[in-house]
Amino acid sequence: MTLHDQLDATIEAKESELVDLLGDLVAAETVTGDEAPAQEVVADRLEAGDHDPDVWEPTAEELDGHEGYFETSSYEDVGYEGRPNVAARIPGGDGPTLTLGGHIDVVDVTESEWEREPWQLTREDDTVYGRGSADMKGGLAAALIAIDALDELGVELGGDLLFQSTIEEEDGGVGGALSAIERGYEPDAAVIAEPFDVPNVGIASAGVMYFRVVVPGKGVHAAWGHEGVNAIGNAAKVYEALDSLDKERKARIDYPPAYQADPALEGNVTNINVGTIESGDWPSTLPGVATMEGRVGWPPGESRAEVREQIEDAVSSVGEDDEWLAEHPPEVEWFGWQAAPHEIDSDADIAQLARAQGEAVTGRSGSFVGGNAALDERFYELYYDTPAVSVGPRGWNLHGADEHTTVTSLVETAKTIARIAVDYCGVEDADGE
Repeated sequence: MTLHDQLDATIEAKESELVDLLGDLVAAETVTGDEAPAQEVVADRLEAGDHDPDVWEPTAEELDGHEGYFETSSYEDVGYEGRPNVAARIPGGDGPTLTLGGHIDVVDVTESEWEREPWQLTREDDTVYGRGSADMKGGLAAALIAIDALDELGVELGGDLLFQSTIEEEDGGVGGALSAIERGYEPDAAVIAEPFDVPNVGIASAGVMYFRVVVPGKGVHAAWGHEGVNAIGNAAKVYEALDSLDKERKARIDYPPAYQADPALEGNVTNINVGTIESGDWPSTLPGVATMEGRVGWPPGESRAEVREQIEDAVSSVGEDDEWLAEHPPEVEWFGWQAAPHEIDSDADIAQLARAQGEAVTGRSGSFVGGNAALDERFYELYYDTPAVSVGPRGWNLHGADEHTTVTSLVETAKTIARIAVDYCGVEDADGE
């Protein structure tokens, strides 16, 4: 048997162990801002494998000033205390180093929408349900099982293997992946186990920014409404301007990798969404201010400054046909997510290796995909010139009710990750090779 064959067989024998580990991770609720419970599971798992976990809490002071830094919403709400990252360096030879892992945080749930218990892994035949089962505790569990298989076979890699489980990816990843790299876990390449449906390989991520528009009005009693200006009505004009910009951008911007795996994304690779609006406090009063908050997402091809300018121009345009708004213009603020898009060359060694091994494991053809969501992978390429790819299971209902993946896909992910590790880092020695 080749080493690849031995790894495959070892991982197949660990299927129930993989499912149990994922069950422990899902049961440890880790909504962004409270990631510690599952990090304890990860640290214990590393210790059980005789790997020394490095557990630390990031600080904004250490990261502020980095080009990729911004203050995340969760940091603004709760800070970083009690929110540890976990990493481990598995020593190898002097060859190439590889990072494996991903983020431990998940988005919150609306339990009434779930048909199953969100914080308990439920298996139905080959399908497993639970928050984080796909995004992305399933991928983390697969990476840990891949490391276990390497250990069990006595594989001595030619370069260091770096495992990491990081926080707040769903909110920007600044205190997570960026903190890990800045702490010294900077590899020659990285494989992040996001749910990209192996053998597809993610090579790109979207830019994402949050914006706030403060829309003025003039508050008066409704009985004298002719003397006031309703801020909600003004906000509707701002919404229409942003909606027009969104449609124009959708018609203009194309990025094929974003819809290689999901054809429905064609024509929708960029988006502007107004997600909240707050205004008024009494039915009999014209509100004097309305505050709108939204998100803009876009694929590689535009800078953050270019996109900000378009949003700000669209908002200011409402004053062109409204004398009052021309004299009292809405104000745009930028907060939270401020992530630039990224892409790596599909010819990069790690990208080609990942697809080749994913195809060998699954027997299916893979594509190079990505660019429709913001990912931690961007930190590696944008700021450290390090190629990072996404290799993970297939997932359904990500961020939604009854999120799920399959055991088959998790096992395929673990096999692919293990094969990538031995081929990228090289092997100095393996028992029974």
